[in-house]
Amino acid sequence: MDVIQKNLLEQVAELHEVPAGAYNIRANGTSAGRNTTANIDIVNKDDADGIDIIIKPFTKKESVHIPVLLSQSGLQDLVYNDFYIGEGADVTIVAGCGIHNGGEQDSKHDGIHTFHVGKGARVRYVEKHYGEGDGNGKNLMNPTTVVELEDGAYLEMETTQIKGVDSTKRVTTAKLGTESTLIIKEKIMTHGEQYAETDFTVDMDGEGCHCKLISRSVAKERSKQIFRSNIKGNNRCTGHSECDAIIMDEAVVSAIPEITAAHLDASLIHEAAIGKIAGEQLTKLMTLGLTEKEAEEQIINGFLK
Repeated sequence: MDVIQKNLLEQVAELHEVPAGAYNIRANGTSAGRNTTANIDIVNKDDADGIDIIIKPFTKKESVHIPVLLSQSGLQDLVYNDFYIGEGADVTIVAGCGIHNGGEQDSKHDGIHTFHVGKGARVRYVEKHYGEGDGNGKNLMNPTTVVELEDGAYLEMETTQIKGVDSTKRVTTAKLGTESTLIIKEKIMTHGEQYAETDFTVDMDGEGCHCKLISRSVAKERSKQIFRSNIKGNNRCTGHSECDAIIMDEAVVSAIPEITAAHLDASLIHEAAIGKIAGEQLTKLMTLGLTEKEAEEQIINGFLK
């Protein structure tokens, strides 16, 4: 990897060097490095561009890194990744995409990730999106995530997009089994003319399953954000959707939460709040010696933490 790619790797995966354990690094549409372990295998797909990540049952305290890096302007990258997490496993998966676009053409990465989480397995999934570059070409990312949780499975997703992505559409669908749990925490910041769209659909099919969707975002300048969520309670279950956004300048934010109860014992809640930074918050910080801009940055950093 060159210096640009190493910087992207640090931004999206917090790695300063090749990680220990299992990993697959994809750079400009090809493999830039791979390692497997006794419990985690990574193999190329036969019918599509992408990989299968196979984690053996009862694998504990191991991690997988699968970052994608684009430093070639005008590249259109599409990848299909499937995760097969065995029964009783407890692992961390770190993904993400970084684009450096120094040219005139748009650079784009679309990733389709499917999670098959076995009975009683626990997964923490971290995904970061980051863009940079000194050209006029746009950085475009469109992640699609499909989740299938078997009985007693647990998946916690943390997705972050706070810099340099001109347009993104994030689509997540999930089906939950008996006593399974899905937690999604999303953080987004847009500025300029950027556009970000989020679309969650969760089918709560299993008895006693749980779901919590949390989205926090900041929209600056003339950017636009749309948040949609649809939680369907098809059995005895508990579901909660929460969208909080700070709006600034001439930005536009839309929140469209939906809940559907198709069972007498489905307990579902949705919350949505959009507003500007409170004047008293700015005043309080400015009395401590911060400028108005510094005070805004402090508030935003705390909000997105």
